[in-house]
Amino acid sequence: MKYRATPGSVAFNVFLYGFMLLVGIATIYPFLNLLAISFNDSLDTVRGGIYVWPRMFTWNNYEQIFRYNDLLTAFKNSVLRTVLGTFLGILSGSMLAYVLSRKDFIARKPVSLFFVLTLYFSGGLIPVYMLMRDLSLINSFWVYILPGIVNAWNVFVIRSYMDGLPISLQESAKLDGASDLTIFFRIILPLCKPVLATIGLFVAVGQWNSWFDTFLYNSTNSELTTLQYELMKILSDTQAGDSSQARLGSSEFASQVSPESIRASITMVATLPILVVYPFLQRYFVKGLTLGAVKS
Repeated sequence: MKYRATPGSVAFNVFLYGFMLLVGIATIYPFLNLLAISFNDSLDTVRGGIYVWPRMFTWNNYEQIFRYNDLLTAFKNSVLRTVLGTFLGILSGSMLAYVLSRKDFIARKPVSLFFVLTLYFSGGLIPVYMLMRDLSLINSFWVYILPGIVNAWNVFVIRSYMDGLPISLQESAKLDGASDLTIFFRIILPLCKPVLATIGLFVAVGQWNSWFDTFLYNSTNSELTTLQYELMKILSDTQAGDSSQARLGSSEFASQVSPESIRASITMVATLPILVVYPFLQRYFVKGLTLGAVKS
């Protein structure tokens, strides 16, 4: 039986596709506009009228911003904290989720309740800062990693996914003499690729975009600065009308780029790496988030 489109269904489809097209344009246009400005000649950008294509193409803006003091150090620190923080976050979260998913774990409910409480209550900014100080994490790279190594929400999402796996797999492995670590690393983790990829993307984006912890704990140490923190400082300076000369090599350099070009170029530098990672995880994203979130 062939489907026959009615005038009402045709009108609805036209409206739906048109609406989604407008949403897509509204979503993509700001990014394309920044990309065009970042590749456009700085002096020409001041004239305005740049939309989605550069009027006078140049690489000069990117060449200039990489002459900022501490920018390369900030980029390395951001990459390192993202890679290390994501790996340890996934490993610790999945191991804890595996323990909480075991029916024979006696303290399963009290421990789960303890982690639920952390989703609703926190100690506040000042107690957290004092804790970091007492743990000797101030002016330390590990302040980026250790405080967020376990996230309760991530643990519950992974546990919900594990609850949906057949328990017979673990029972069969135990009958064959497999230990809990063997079951976890060789059976459970390979089956959890979708949810782990999803959580990994969340953790990576959070680590890459974080700047407030740098501001609180490591702002006095230029060797521990991060890319987003440098971006925040530069954007603050340009919005305040400052030429950012304190982070430029010379006043001659400051005159070669406009504030608009600085903002666009460094925003693209800070955004591009996470955009490159996303396509490799996209096929896991919807499946992992859906399966991990709808089960109780």
